[in-house]
Amino acid sequence: MKTLLTRIFGVTLLLAGLIYGCKKGDGFWDTIVPETEEETTSAQINGYVFRPALVPATDANIGQLKVPAGFKVAKFADQLGKPRILLAGNNGVVYASDREAGLVTMLKDNNNDGLAEVRQIVATIKQAHGLAMHNNQLYITSVREVYRSNINADGTLTQPQMIINNLPDGGQHPNRTLAFGPDGMLYITVGSTCNACDEPNDQNATILRANADGSNISIYAKGLRNTIGFGWHPQSGELWGMDHGIDWLGDNEQKEELNLIKQNANYGWPYIYGDGKYNPGTNPPPGDTTYQQYLQMTTLPSLLYDAHAAPMQMVFYTKNLFPSEYVNDAFVTMRGSWNRSQPVGYKVVRLHFENGKPVSFEDFLTGFLVNGNRSHFARPVGLTVHSDGSLLVGDDTNGVIYRISRQ
Repeated sequence: MKTLLTRIFGVTLLLAGLIYGCKKGDGFWDTIVPETEEETTSAQINGYVFRPALVPATDANIGQLKVPAGFKVAKFADQLGKPRILLAGNNGVVYASDREAGLVTMLKDNNNDGLAEVRQIVATIKQAHGLAMHNNQLYITSVREVYRSNINADGTLTQPQMIINNLPDGGQHPNRTLAFGPDGMLYITVGSTCNACDEPNDQNATILRANADGSNISIYAKGLRNTIGFGWHPQSGELWGMDHGIDWLGDNEQKEELNLIKQNANYGWPYIYGDGKYNPGTNPPPGDTTYQQYLQMTTLPSLLYDAHAAPMQMVFYTKNLFPSEYVNDAFVTMRGSWNRSQPVGYKVVRLHFENGKPVSFEDFLTGFLVNGNRSHFARPVGLTVHSDGSLLVGDDTNGVIYRISRQ
């Protein structure tokens, strides 16, 4: 077991260069939101780093994982390096990307015992991360490129061909993800290069959209700091995404956002966040735009979740293995916090929808934090629904993929 290497420290941030608009009686935003840099404003924020130590995924640790009554969890595959994004096909084939190794691995459970006895590297691409499937082709994105390969009958791939080579630089958030929408278009998430800043490239902090061949790239939505997990509701066809909140605003800020993502909408980053708060760590919006005006242009989130939980992959459930009340709900991996005094995340949550609208988050898979929350044996990232209806969850620390099924 590794020696506990938990690091805790307090950070006080003094942020200057903003002035309060102070028209008396004009309302909340007029009295507290700074609008220019003509006078000084300061803000004091307590920030922390707390990184639970990594311990092995032993049988004892796995045995104490918690899922709802009627479900069970076990290993599907292990010793996989650092698997990130998972994607299941209709024939039992599962693909896992490993950004650090630059690999895409194919996994199969040919004898239907719940364990992947077949594993094979099917693509080698530097910093391979996001995966998507369309018309019997697998799409793979690195930081600046998108590739596609034909899928052979056995699940292996033909030589990947580059179709996009000019995505923005990665910076702080290089983890691109991909999906095809109901419109047959390719959607690409591009995170911000920083925690909170004025981006020089307008394609950062966005979701892009392109034709299936990579042509005609355009900005679909902006003001999204880092939306790794997203998908379309099976009934409404609406696009939902989980966005990462800004760090260094304190233990409970910025909360993670669930956004209804619409074309040409602006979700506020880096100036407006959460339920309409301004970010004291940035300059005022560019040009003559005030914070109040920027707020009016911002689409606010539908739901909020624990700050710093780090939402990763999101998938809607449409199979029939789970009880019917789970159908058309979503699952989200929460990789876990580092920028708060007590850890949150390190779990899989269920995002419950009613009549096509999100109403609540609830725990689905927990227990990866152990030793009084001072250690962990998984940080969930990848998530996919296997063709048999089970839910697969990937961990990029101990290299395990877990399988959640019915008892």
